[in-house]
Amino acid sequence: MSRPALKLRSWPLTILHYLLPFRALGPLSQVGWRPMSRVSLYKSVPTRLLSRACGRLNQVELPYWLRRPVYSLYIWTFGVNMTEAAVEDLHHYRNLSEFFRRKLKPQARPVCGLHCVTSPSDGKILTFGQVKNSEVEQVKGVTYSLESFLGPRANTEDLPFPPASSSDSFRNQLVTREGNELYHCVIYLAPGDYHCFHSPTDWTVSHRRHFPGSLMSVNPGMARWIKELFCHNERVVLTGDWKHGFFSLTAVGATNVGSIRIHFDRDLHTNSPRYSKGSYNDLSFVTHANKEGIPMRKGEPLGEFNLGSTIVLIFEAPKDFNFRLKAGQKIRFGEALGSL
Repeated sequence: MSRPALKLRSWPLTILHYLLPFRALGPLSQVGWRPMSRVSLYKSVPTRLLSRACGRLNQVELPYWLRRPVYSLYIWTFGVNMTEAAVEDLHHYRNLSEFFRRKLKPQARPVCGLHCVTSPSDGKILTFGQVKNSEVEQVKGVTYSLESFLGPRANTEDLPFPPASSSDSFRNQLVTREGNELYHCVIYLAPGDYHCFHSPTDWTVSHRRHFPGSLMSVNPGMARWIKELFCHNERVVLTGDWKHGFFSLTAVGATNVGSIRIHFDRDLHTNSPRYSKGSYNDLSFVTHANKEGIPMRKGEPLGEFNLGSTIVLIFEAPKDFNFRLKAGQKIRFGEALGSL
């Protein structure tokens, strides 16, 4: 077998290499064939195409008689609590997409008024704490670059942070007030969680940056496996200011998350068929008519995912800011994240 033929067939051969026992394809190494790493193999899977297909499937209207058994299976598999749903009748939801984005009863998620930052969503706390050396923890022991995640600074007046200078670290560009620190918190939304996300504090959104990208799984196991996973995946970065300075919320896409929606951003279109790797597009909410941006109140609806995913908060606060969290704990929208 020639080397070009081996190269063309490396993808299916690699799958067989990991599936077949006793190194059955070992003799191929003698003619120059090498299997791809498991990470490279996973990255080659067309997750964006699969996610678009799932998104379309989720929007197919189910026959009335089929809705209860389909949704009941999902509820049993992922432990969904339907007693919190605004509409508990499973026949009400015409398709899986409507069921994923179901609303909650108003009293199901009281927003904590005693703490300045609350959870924007249901989910699991992966990491939290101060940002050190412009690196952020993805999961314990695995970090990613803050600049790669948020994107380079731009010399535009509408951005809520100054342009980077060669003498300052990227982290220092985000800290606008003397004596403040930069903090982060990562929340993973499982498929069974409530899929909408809300404003975690009173703040003003002045800018949106959309990164098209991969749609790899963001579950904690995968986050430990693939370095800078959050920087590879499609994400929507909202930046602005709160009473203590810089504040940002980033919605990170994942496999089968066909769309990320921001309620006040009609120009946002995620998971498009084509994109340039490493590209991003910006939108300013600061205009001549609105010089402040989009004001958000704590607990106000902000956006939604089509399935589970991840929310990353990066914000500036005084040194006496304290998280009220434990790594790995389950949290619900409206519960306290931290306070001064």
